[in-house]
Amino acid sequence: SSGINAERTLRPGGDFEREKSAAKENLQKSQQELTGLKNKLQQSDQESEKLKINADIDKLEKQFSEWKNKEAELEKQERLAPWNVDTICRDGFSKTTVNKLAKPKEVTEEERLSQSQAFMDQHKKQIEKFGFYSSWNDSKEYLLEHTHLACEDTANYLTYWCVNLQMEEKNSLMKQVAHQTIVMQYILELAKTMDVPPIACVNSFFTKIQLCDAKYMEGFNSELAAFIGRIERRAKEKTDKLIAEIEAEEREKRLGPGGLDPSEVYEELPEELQRCFDSKDISQLQDCLAKMPLAEAELCLQKCIDSGLWVPGPTGPAEEEEETPELEQ
Repeated sequence: SSGINAERTLRPGGDFEREKSAAKENLQKSQQELTGLKNKLQQSDQESEKLKINADIDKLEKQFSEWKNKEAELEKQERLAPWNVDTICRDGFSKTTVNKLAKPKEVTEEERLSQSQAFMDQHKKQIEKFGFYSSWNDSKEYLLEHTHLACEDTANYLTYWCVNLQMEEKNSLMKQVAHQTIVMQYILELAKTMDVPPIACVNSFFTKIQLCDAKYMEGFNSELAAFIGRIERRAKEKTDKLIAEIEAEEREKRLGPGGLDPSEVYEELPEELQRCFDSKDISQLQDCLAKMPLAEAELCLQKCIDSGLWVPGPTGPAEEEEETPELEQ
């Protein structure tokens, strides 16, 4: 509960390393036994003995597969959870004393969103300043000076900002902010693992990220690369959607009285009719229509009227020659 100190001694390796070593040893042992049985099977001439050896081989192959899966799972845990409190520490900070995290007050989804937006509005400038830092030490000191920033809302704002920066084609700046987003997410994950407030993990995180071996840094960079990829895809989706909406609005504005797009109707017209509209030559247009089959000419003329390409006079286009056909620009 809140206010109670929970001390935990963190030692390099520990049970995880022993389990990993045991998996490796059993894997090698199974492999050796399998090789021996297969050699024995090749040398045997008795059918009954072959059946027994095959049964033993099936059993060993199953064990071998289980140990192989176990080894792969341990490697995955080590790669994807580099900040687990039992594996990340090194000599020099083997003991951590922190307060347990108090259970948060239950709020409705609407209240949570309102509180989150209020936090972002209030601390926008501070969050963005953190996003610009490229030094581990500067980032650490800034968070320790502004402890309220170590929270989910900061990570959410940074993510939102990354998407907007990418949409503005500020790719380099987006990658810088993305780096700080992953920093914040790692701190939050470490806090969740230890069940403590995020600010209690700031010192530990920055110490560990600077002192741990290449494998841990590789894990961080892998998460960063994946995050940048998601940001780039999300920004493209939003940009494409925005462009589609703008184009739909522009098309809506262009529609003629019959609901047709003049640009689309123009592209569908025969070339000789297109030239008439280009030159705004009414007599040439009428001549072209007269040469066409009646049904085709009436269809073209109606499309031109419905799209606003042709604006007939009170007595119809053929009798109102002063009316100039117009092509929507």
